[in-house]
Amino acid sequence: MAKNLTTREEDYSKWYNELVIKADMAEMSGVRGCMVIKPYGFAIWEKMQAELDRMFKETGHQNAYFPLFIPKSYFSKEASHVDGFAKECAVVTHYRLKNDESGKGIVVDPDAKLEEELIVRPTSETIIWDTYRKWIQSYRDLPILVNQWANVVRWEMRTRLFLRTSEFLWQEGHTAHATEAEAIAEAEQMMNVYADFVENHMAVPVIKGLKTESERFAGALETYCIEALMQDGKALQAGTSHFLGQNFAKAFDVKFADKEGGLDYVWATSWGVSTRLMGALIMTHSDDNGLVLPPKLAPDQVVIVPIYRNDEQFDAVSEVANDLMTKLRAKGIRVKYDNRDTHKPGWKFNEYELKGVPVRIAIGPKDVEKGTVELARRDTLTKEFIPKEDVVTKVEALMEEIQENLYKKAIDFRSNNTTEVDSYDEFKKVLDEKGGFILAHWDGTAATEERVKNETKATIRCIPLDDNNEPGNCMVTGNPSARKVLFARAY
Repeated sequence: MAKNLTTREEDYSKWYNELVIKADMAEMSGVRGCMVIKPYGFAIWEKMQAELDRMFKETGHQNAYFPLFIPKSYFSKEASHVDGFAKECAVVTHYRLKNDESGKGIVVDPDAKLEEELIVRPTSETIIWDTYRKWIQSYRDLPILVNQWANVVRWEMRTRLFLRTSEFLWQEGHTAHATEAEAIAEAEQMMNVYADFVENHMAVPVIKGLKTESERFAGALETYCIEALMQDGKALQAGTSHFLGQNFAKAFDVKFADKEGGLDYVWATSWGVSTRLMGALIMTHSDDNGLVLPPKLAPDQVVIVPIYRNDEQFDAVSEVANDLMTKLRAKGIRVKYDNRDTHKPGWKFNEYELKGVPVRIAIGPKDVEKGTVELARRDTLTKEFIPKEDVVTKVEALMEEIQENLYKKAIDFRSNNTTEVDSYDEFKKVLDEKGGFILAHWDGTAATEERVKNETKATIRCIPLDDNNEPGNCMVTGNPSARKVLFARAY
């Protein structure tokens, strides 16, 4: 169980991989580069999905579904888009198999070649904008605010569970607007929705910003992003929202009649988060004992473990446990009563510590006599005995307290691992010895950005949208710089 986990200090990458598998969240599949998300991992993703879906609908969006397959010709209509995804695309060329005539099994039927190859979607802008052309005629048809929950394929050579797999789950919003200002407001709104979700539900602090031109989504005029810092000092992009301008409308000839009777191209956005958020959740909060989950996303917020030696004790303990479970559930708290007789209490304690359940309650015969229970917190690994009648009130308070504690711990870590530097030598020293986020002036050129990336493997994570925009001089070239930007090595 947890005792066999590699420590973070020993090998952070190995710790992460072991934790995902040992906590029963996911495993690699028989398909190279693709994962199986196991029930416990999927239960956490479902919590994320449900909350995000609620937030999308509150901002006026509706869910729809578009094909998995995209005709190859659609990709060639938007040049920068195809350049951005060409190397990651999986391509369907045939539509039938047959038995090999020499008896060697199944082969692709050479006579079943598709007239036009189909791309397995890496993202859906092209198929959606081909569809929007049929939906949009006038300003009365706008805005279109659509979201899709789907899987996508981006062929990966080096994979890691949740963080980078050839197939992954995500949502992708695709909206159409009558004006540039509306589309920009939409892109900014969705970045803020993502930040709200990640901070208030995942308890992960983020920095909101703009991507540099070289880091933008393929086909976007502007990419808004949220960046989070993991415990190993690397950044993780937790969500992106793109202002697409009229690029896709022009590529797919999507025009509308405005209020004055003139014709104009539609303005567009797209935005998405994926199962990478699972990786962010794990790497922000978890420790050498296993997962640490914020209560808002934990499949089980409380687990009750009975301790007994005989049927009489079991009956007495179960009566207390079932009563507590009923009262906690009445308050909307997700409770599991683990009364399996196939595993000992100590084994169960290890299991739920490894799986990150926020609160564990243990009840034994002595507790029944005294009218108490043992309550353990996963975030602090502390235990206390409390009266049975105080459990519901205590647990309700702990749900908020643990959530806030995890966020505070993460934001303190980020503060302690964010460094401002003025020189390139200082930058490289901090990057190698400390890591984390580094704020430094950049002259705004792609050449300087590429040099830093090639020499240090650090990238500009974003141009922060905060008010800290004092001008200065680029740490590399000494040329004028409008403000400091955020650098880090990243996943």
